[in-house]
Amino acid sequence: MKKPIVTILQYVFFLGLGVLFVWLSVRKINYEQWLQIKSSLHRARLWLILPVCGMLILSHYSRAMRWRILMEPLGYHPSRFNTFAAVMIGYLVNAGVPRLGEVVKCTLLARYEKVRADRLVGTIVMERAVDVVCLVVAFITALYFQGHIIGDYVTSLFGDFFRDKAGHTSGTKMALYVGGFIIFLLVFYIVLKRFGHIDAVGKIKTVVKGILHGLQSIRFIKNKGWFLFHTLLIWLMYLGSTTIGIYALQETAHLGIGGGLTTLAIGSVGMVITPGGIGAYPLLVSKLIGLYGLDEATIGNALGWLLWTVQTVIIVVAGILFSALFSYHNKNKRPSETRTKLTDQDIAPL
Repeated sequence: MKKPIVTILQYVFFLGLGVLFVWLSVRKINYEQWLQIKSSLHRARLWLILPVCGMLILSHYSRAMRWRILMEPLGYHPSRFNTFAAVMIGYLVNAGVPRLGEVVKCTLLARYEKVRADRLVGTIVMERAVDVVCLVVAFITALYFQGHIIGDYVTSLFGDFFRDKAGHTSGTKMALYVGGFIIFLLVFYIVLKRFGHIDAVGKIKTVVKGILHGLQSIRFIKNKGWFLFHTLLIWLMYLGSTTIGIYALQETAHLGIGGGLTTLAIGSVGMVITPGGIGAYPLLVSKLIGLYGLDEATIGNALGWLLWTVQTVIIVVAGILFSALFSYHNKNKRPSETRTKLTDQDIAPL
C-alpha cells in the first residue's frame, strides 16, 4: 500500500504545483488588463496556428520514429503506426499524470507487438538523457545569441554571489563555489558507491547509472545517422513552431527567431516542472516577455497561454483520436504473449 500512496501524493503535489503557477500568473491581472489580453488575441494572426500544429505533429512523429530506432538493437521492429499511436497516447496520459504516460506507451506497444515492456525502459531513459542534453544546448545557444536579454537577468539574480563588498567580481568567491561544487560531486560519488545498499541511495544510484548508460548505449544504435536526424528535426520543429507562434501576436512579431529560441529554452523548463506545463509554462513565458520590454501581465500572458493552449489541444485531440484508432487498427491482432507487466515505479524519475 505504501508505493500507491506515495505515487498518489506525487501526482497531487505536481497538479497542485500547476494550479499554484496558474494562480501566480493571473492573480494580479485587473479588468483592463484582461481586456488588453483579449484584444491582443483578437488581433492575432490565428491562421498561423495551422503551421504550428503541423510542426508539432511532425515533431511527435519524429520522436516516435526515433524511439523505434532505439528498439532495433533489442531486436524489436514495431509498426510505425503503433509506435506513433503509443507515443501520442502516452503524451495524453502524461498531461494529467506525470511519468504514467511512459508506462502506458510501453505496455500498449507490448500488447500488440513482439516487444517486452520491461526491456523498453532503457530506451525511455536514453530518450530522456538525450533530451536533457538538447535542452542544455538550447539554453547555452540562447545565452550566446540572446545574452543581452536573459544574460543580464541571470546576472542580476545571481551576480551578487560572485561579487565582493565593493561590487567587483571576486576571484576568491568564484574559486570557493567551483571548489565546493567539485567537492559535492566527489561526496556524491562516494555516497553512491559506499551506501548503494540503502534503498533510497540505491534508487538515486539507479537513476544516475540509467542516464549514463542511456547516453553510452547510443553507440549500439544501428542507424546513428537517422537517430541524429530525428533528434535534430524534433528540436528544430520545436523552435520553428515556437517562433511562428511568437509571430502570431503583432506585439511580439519583432522578437523573431531569437525570441523563439529563448522561449523554447525557458518554456521547456515549465513543461518539465508541472504535468503538461500547466501554469508553469505560461508563467515563465510571461516573465521572459517582460525582459524584452513588453508588458508581462498582458502580452506575456497572452503569448504564454496561446502557445501552451495550442500544444495542449494537439496532445489532447491526437491522444483521444489515437486511443480509438489504436484498438481499431489492432482489432485483428491477438495480444502479444511477450507482454510484461510494468508499473510507473519502473520508470526512473529524472
